Amino acid sequence: MEELPYGEDPEPSDRFPAGPLYVPVRPGPSGSVVRLFRTQLGDRSAVGFTSERGLVAALGTGQAWIRLAEPALRTLTAPLGVTTVTIDPPFTACAPAPAVPAVPAAALAATAR
Repeated sequence: MEELPYGEDPEPSDRFPAGPLYVPVRPGPSGSVVRLFRTQLGDRSAVGFTSERGLVAALGTGQAWIRLAEPALRTLTAPLGVTTVTIDPPFTACAPAPAVPAVPAAALAATAR
């Protein structure tokens, strides 16, 4: 793909780092570990929020977090093959409901009689 000069490109190709982010973490064997999420296409992504309020709105009040700059977050996740950082994701899915046990076919046949 051809690189366009900045005057012709509405969104320059250079990434500008986000400021300090609120990054969700979970407990790990040696302290806190950055939580990874999935994009809509199923790729792994690191996530950062520009405000604590945004993190709480998306993940709840019980979510632990640390402050990291975007380049530091990218450096932490690069060895894991994670190249995407999602800033302020607009939506996170709720935990799935418990699965309802399937009714065995024999029980269905017995009730049909």
